[in-house]
Amino acid sequence: MTLGNSLNSAIETLAQAGVGSARMNAELLLMFTLACDRAHLYTHPERSLTPNEQSRYEEALAQRARGVPAQYITGHQEFWGLDLIVSPAVLIPRPETEHVIETVLDLARDISAPRIVDVGTGSGCIALALAKELPDAEVHAVDVSPEALEVARANAARRNLSARIHFHQGDLLVDFPDPDRFDFVVSNPPYVGDSEEDQVQLEVRKFEPRAAVFAGPSGLEVIERLIPQARQVLNPGGWLVMEIGQGQDRAIRELLQEWNDTRFTPDLQGIQRVVAAQRTA
Repeated sequence: MTLGNSLNSAIETLAQAGVGSARMNAELLLMFTLACDRAHLYTHPERSLTPNEQSRYEEALAQRARGVPAQYITGHQEFWGLDLIVSPAVLIPRPETEHVIETVLDLARDISAPRIVDVGTGSGCIALALAKELPDAEVHAVDVSPEALEVARANAARRNLSARIHFHQGDLLVDFPDPDRFDFVVSNPPYVGDSEEDQVQLEVRKFEPRAAVFAGPSGLEVIERLIPQARQVLNPGGWLVMEIGQGQDRAIRELLQEWNDTRFTPDLQGIQRVVAAQRTA
């Protein structure tokens, strides 16, 4: 079968399976199968796929039709201009999390050699982006999952940042091994409530790590634990920066009553997506 015919057939297959953005997914998986760019797909439509290529493409399409996220099929996701390895052990990095990076960079402009800890690092996307943008920063990353830390370490190695990021296994900041204080505690914690499960995309519920998505009955359980722990490890005047869920800003403002200068940043949909709060002296 030619490349053009395979692509058209794939688009139809994914559309019939109810996969959103069927063309984009079909193109992405074909680029992955052939290790080529999008331009190649449209400048060589007459090229015949080998039996092996056609078989691998059909297998990738079958996985996507079952709901497996394309990022888990290809093993990659871009975040902050970084090509990251992802696996079912980690949450797939999302564009809205880049607002966390923007917030930290804005607050860090006047801090020399900041010490940063990324809590629940997952793929390492936040830690790597901050290490890339702040070359004088000391970055730590912690996750309770050894499988997630394996992915994060691999991403750090691929970006030549292994010497810049210190990885730790642990539950949030409980018994964090580093006795020194931090200028930033940064996190994209689980913030979806169990009661909201039906509102979450099926492929997220079915394939992404549940512990990285759901926090408990209300969705605030992990955040409620993290806030006092962050207060213990931050320098006076240090900042806690977190991604939060839709409609959580009022409850989180209450949890941060004893903090200074609490501010929220909306995402492109106008949802209050990031909170930053400064530790009192």
